[in-house]
Amino acid sequence: MKWLLCLSIALYLFGGFRRPLFIAGAVAELAYMAVRGAELGRLPLIGPHDTIAFFSTCCALMALPFLFTPALRDSDFFRIAASLLTAVTGLMALPFPAFNMPMPPILNTLWFELHVALAFFAYALFGVGAILGIMFLRTGDRNSLDLQYKAALVGFSFFSASMTSGGIWGYYAWGTYWLWTPKEFWTSILWLFYACYLHIRLKGPAWEKAVAWGGIIGFGVTMFTYLGVSMLMKSSHSF
Repeated sequence: MKWLLCLSIALYLFGGFRRPLFIAGAVAELAYMAVRGAELGRLPLIGPHDTIAFFSTCCALMALPFLFTPALRDSDFFRIAASLLTAVTGLMALPFPAFNMPMPPILNTLWFELHVALAFFAYALFGVGAILGIMFLRTGDRNSLDLQYKAALVGFSFFSASMTSGGIWGYYAWGTYWLWTPKEFWTSILWLFYACYLHIRLKGPAWEKAVAWGGIIGFGVTMFTYLGVSMLMKSSHSF
C-alpha cells in the first residue's frame, strides 16, 4: 500500500499550496498509516520507514490547524513550506524497507507507543515553528512570531510528556528511568534548548529576531536528535 504514501507526497509537492489538496494529502497519509497499523496489529513505530512516515504524517496534522488561523489563512508561503516539510520527510521514508514484524517484548507496552507518538507530535510542531520563524524574518509580522511561540509551547509540552512516558517505559524495560545513552543525552539538550527558548520570548520586543532564529535552530537540533543520533551513534534508540 505504499502507493498511498506516494500519493500523499505527490499531493504535497504539486498541490499542497492549495488547502484542499494539502488536506487530501494528509488524509492519504493517514490512510497509509492506518493500513500499516492494521497489517501489523500495532502502531507502525519500528524501523526507519515507519517512523519517518509517521513523522511526516504528524507534520501534516500539526500544520493543519495553522492553515485555518486568520493570520495564515491567505499565506501561500506557509502552505508551500508546510507542504515541502511533509513531502520531504515522506520521501525520506520511501527508500527504507517496511518491517513487518511483531512488536518486540521490550517495546510491547503502551508507555513505549505513547513515548514515541508524543515525541513525533513535538518534533512536528517544532518544524512548524521553524517555518513561522522564517516567515517572521521575511515579513516582520508579529503574528508569525506569536504563532511560533504557541507551536513551540505546545510542542514542548508534548516533548515533556514524551520524556516522562519514556522514563516509565525505561524503568519497565531496563530497571532504570535514565541510561545516558547518546539519544537520551541529546534529548536532554533538546528539552533544555526549548526551555530556554520559551523563557527568552519573555524578554520583550528587543529579542524578537533571536526568538525567531531560536525556533529555526531548534528544529535543526530536533532533526539531529531524531535522525542524526539514530543513524550515527549506537544507542538503545538507534534504528
